Order: sequence, then C-alpha cells, then structure tokens
Amino acid sequence: MPKDTTETSQRGVRHWLSTHRRGLAVSVAGVAIVFVGGVAVLAMLDWNQLRGPVSRFASARLDREVAIKGDLDVRPFSFTPSASVGGLQIGNPAWAGKGQMADIERLDLQIEALPLLRGQLVFRRLELTKPRIALLRDAKGRANWSFRPDAPPKPLRLPPIHDFRIEGGQISFKDAGRQITLDAAVNAAERRGSASAGFVVAGTGKINGAPFRLDLTGGPLVNVRPGRPYPFDADVRAGATRILAKGDITRPFDLGRFQARVTASGPDLADLYDLTGVAFPNSPPYRLSGRLSRDQKLWRVADVGGKVGDSDMAGNLSVNTAGERPFLTADLRSRRLDFDDLAAVFGGAPSQGAGETASPGQQAVGRQMASQHRLLPDATLNVSRIRAMDADVKYSAASINAPRFPLRAGSVRIRLKDGVLDADPLRLDLTQGSIAGQAKLDARRDMPVSSIDLRLSRARIEQLIPIRSGGAAPITGALVGRVKLSGAGASVREAAAHADGQALFVAPGGEIRAAFAELMGINVTKGLGLLLAKDQSKTELRCAVAHFQARNGVLTANRIIIDTTPVLSTGEGRIDLRDETMSLRITGQAKEPRLIRLTAPVTVNGPIVQPKFGVEASGALAQGGAAAALGALVAPLAAVLPFVDLGLAEDAACGSLIAQAGRQGAPVAKPRT
Repeated sequence: MPKDTTETSQRGVRHWLSTHRRGLAVSVAGVAIVFVGGVAVLAMLDWNQLRGPVSRFASARLDREVAIKGDLDVRPFSFTPSASVGGLQIGNPAWAGKGQMADIERLDLQIEALPLLRGQLVFRRLELTKPRIALLRDAKGRANWSFRPDAPPKPLRLPPIHDFRIEGGQISFKDAGRQITLDAAVNAAERRGSASAGFVVAGTGKINGAPFRLDLTGGPLVNVRPGRPYPFDADVRAGATRILAKGDITRPFDLGRFQARVTASGPDLADLYDLTGVAFPNSPPYRLSGRLSRDQKLWRVADVGGKVGDSDMAGNLSVNTAGERPFLTADLRSRRLDFDDLAAVFGGAPSQGAGETASPGQQAVGRQMASQHRLLPDATLNVSRIRAMDADVKYSAASINAPRFPLRAGSVRIRLKDGVLDADPLRLDLTQGSIAGQAKLDARRDMPVSSIDLRLSRARIEQLIPIRSGGAAPITGALVGRVKLSGAGASVREAAAHADGQALFVAPGGEIRAAFAELMGINVTKGLGLLLAKDQSKTELRCAVAHFQARNGVLTANRIIIDTTPVLSTGEGRIDLRDETMSLRITGQAKEPRLIRLTAPVTVNGPIVQPKFGVEASGALAQGGAAAALGALVAPLAAVLPFVDLGLAEDAACGSLIAQAGRQGAPVAKPRT
C-alpha cells in the first residue's frame, strides 16, 4: 500500500476515535458493568435454586430421570472451577424398569479451565462418597450404563483424573444373558499405607449358579498422569475356574486399551464362556498363560503356553468384537498331543489310568461309560454358543501319543460362520498312511446335523489291528477305506444313532497266516493242527472287502468278502450305533475238498468296545469249494470300490478277483469315473 494512503487511513482512525471518544467510553463501561454485575450475581446466587432446571436438563440429555436431592454448590471463578453435589440420583432407562442406576451421597469435582479451551475435559479432582451403582444388562444385550441404546456398546473411557477418590462405594452387576451376578465393595484411598491403599474392588456373586469372586487392586489414584500406565492386579474365581492377571492400563481411565500377563486354570475350557463370551471347546483340566492385550474391540492373547490335559499348547489367538458376533482367530500347536484328551472335546472323558488328567466330572462320565460298555458320549451340545460367534482356528500336533493307534501327527482347520462349523482339512498321519477328510456341524436349527467324510489311505492292517500270535502278525497287507456318515442329534451318540451313509474298507492284497486262513473255513484237522503247532507259514490274501450301508444308525453289511488261496469267506451282519453293539457272521468255504470240514460260521457279537469271538454251534459237515459262488459274490465289487479309490478296481489282487468273476459269467460292472 502506498505511504500516503497508509497515512490517510491512520488519520481517519484517529479522527473517528476523537469524534466518538465519549460514546466508546460509555460502551466499554457498560460492558464492564454487565460483566461485573453478572459475576456478582453468580457469586451471590443460591445454586440450590437451579437444582430443578439442572436435573431436567440432565434428564433430557440422558433420556432417564436425574435428580439432585441434596445441596448444589458451584465455584466457577477459578482456573480450577469446582462443584459439590449432594444426593445425586441417576435412574434406569425405561426398558430396565424402576430404580436407580446410580445413587451418590456426595459428589465433589474440580476441573481444569484451560484445557476446556481446547475442547478437553480434565478432572483435577473427583471424589465420590458412598456411591451405590447398579449395573444391568438384559438378555438382549442392552446395558443401563449405555446412554445411547441405539449405538453398539463401547469400552468405558473416562476423562483424565489426577486425583480420584472413592469412599464406601458399592457396585452390583447383573447380566441376564450370561447369568452373572456380582456385589462388590469399591474404595480408592488417597495414599498407600491407609486402611484401603490404592484402588480396590472386592466382591462375590454367581455365574450360572456357581460361586464367583472378584478381587481387583490398583495403585493409588492420586497424581495419575495420562501418559503414565496405571498398574493393576486381578484375581477372578468362578467355581473351579481361576484367572490371574497382572498388567497396566496404557492410558489411565481408558479401559479400551490395556495389557496384562494372564494365567487361567480350571477343569474345562468351555467354562470360560460365561466370563469371556467366547465358546471354547470342552477340554480336560487346563493351565494356560499368555500376554493379553486390548485395543478397543480387538482382544489378543500372544505367546500362549501351558497344558490342556496331558497335552502341551502354544500359539496365539485374538477376538474381534466389532462385528455382529465375536470373531475368533487362532493359530495353535502342540509338540505332543495326548490323543485321549480329545475325548473331552466331544463330551467324553480322557483315559482313567494312572497319570491321566481328568476333572472329577469327567472321571464320573468315564466310569459310567465304561460300566455301560459305551464308546460314544451323550453330552448335549449347546447350539446357542455355536451360533454366538464366528471363528477361524488352525491347530497342529507335531506328535501324537496314542498307545492303541499308530498315530504320528495331525492337523485341522476349523471355520465357524453363521452357526455352521467346518473342520476342513482334517488330517491324521499314521505310522504308515493317513486319515484325511472333513467334518461338519450345522447348528442353525434347534437339532444340529453332524457329518463326516474320512478316507483311510496307504495304511497297513498289521498296524491298525496289532494282533500278535507267536510274535508275528497273523494278517499283513495294505488297507484303504472311507467312512461317509451324516446324522441329526444334539450329542455325538444321538447323531450316530440317526446316521445315514456308508463305510467301506478294502485290503487289496497281502498275506495271512495259513492256520488262520484254514480256520476261517473251520478245517479242524488242518487249521487247528497248524495253530497248535505254531506254524508261521503264510498264504496269499488276495482281496478283502467290508462294505456297510448305514440307515438310521444301523450299519448293515452289504458285502464282507475275504479271499485267500485256500478259503473264500463271506460275511453278513450289522453294527448298531444306537446301542453300540455288533453282530457279525462269517462263513468260510474251502476251495479244495477236505476230508473233515465243519461248516461252522465264525461270529463276532457284543458291545463295540468289547466284542466276543465265537463259533456258531449249529454246523454241518460238508465238502467242496467256493468256485460256484465266487462270481455272484464278487461281481458287485466293481461298483463299490470306486467309493474308496478308482484305482483299487485295477489292483493286481482285487482286480484279478473281479476278472475271475467275469470269466465265470458274472455280470461285472465297470468302475464308474
């Protein structure tokens, strides 16, 4: 701007001030008088007269009744304004019924004025005398402490408080959804060494009828700084379950962020649902630890370590609560899995022997199942828990301890979404061979539906059926198979009792001890003589097939064929999953004439877990071979073998059996591709 123009503007301002000096002085004086008068009015104001308007304003903002029954005193003229409120009551929202959410005998507070200019509320002091807090959450998940019922619940976050004191506080908590009740005393002393040093919450209650206790302690709430972590210790006991935590809140009074070292122990992981809302599977007694952290709605447990039953456990997991349902992700592993620990997952019991780990309840279940000769557990599945969350969990075991089975390692990936659980892929590695496939649980309806589709491949008979006679396995050879079943039921036993599907096992070739091969035809003079003489000679096992069709829990033998060089054996019967019994009958026909041969079928009867082998008493003397029946018996093999593996029909042993049936005029169907 040119110099002459600037000077002209300044002269104009001075002229205006000179002309309006009197009026401006009057205006400034008027503003000063109004301000001073306002200050004087506020200073002399009886704030108790504003209890009604303040209560009505707060009631409208919080959508519930707020009342001040005692004195109201406000001291606004300071860099740290303060107020005292006596008899403060905050009611419940309409859906929660009558009663008070908070009833505070006296509330004293002091704030810092300068941070308000930046839009930040900072408490210099907050003191509660005999607060009575009643927190409530109904079965629909609505919480009376949420002042925005239409918004999703958020973790508690208070403004920074430098000096926080609570005297004679009481808090009650009721959660209708998880069946939790708690009544606790709350105190926050000013300094350590007093009767109640630091922050203390101690109370008792119940979870699903079981005793529940909470002990929470923290450092003194004096001189707390927003940038300095606040330490705390927690001890939670719910029945036989116990959780110990030692950590700190990253930013004091912001419960949406904290970290702690946590140790959890108890008789069953499933019991943690009541405390966490996460549907863990049933398990043997456990003791696990890890680093727990929370970042708003994301919970993480890192460096998990410990034992579940007699199996070690390690890995990481997280739970995200931002969606409609909690979403659990986990990557867990065991160096050594004790196989019988898995029984508890399905509602059964681990082994009862010395050194085995099981809870008293699981021991009782194990004794009952053993006395009833049962294999399948009947513990009812809680479908509501399956529907309450989603998950993606990976688990692997580097080694498996299973004395009765030749298991070496295993892995599974479990996905849970919208009430449907898929275990796919599921794999168990054997000493030789593997079991692989998938399992599914559909819990969208009141009656869940379970299904499995498992394939046995490259296995060995002598490992899966470790019978020994004279130091040698009587039967050796490859074994493959497939089991595909589906059934509705609220327990493993009930689902099995309604199962439909089929099961097929094939030994495409191998060797069988000659004495046993002869005894399948019950050649008394030769088979028994060889057995008594401990003869170890072998004969060819050309092909063995056992095919069962399942209908409403009953597996009926469609084909049982055992073809050896001297004898062709065929079988019939059923395995009943409803009462867990079996009844099989195997008849052998010698391929060459024998001088003395008793046609007495071999029987297998009794409980699945403990069947008895015998010989049917009503037999007849007979001569002859099995050539006439071979074609009719073997012809259907070409149709059932592709259920296991398309290549089996062309195996040297089973393939030759099918070819032989064709040469004898049987209508042999070609394998379907």
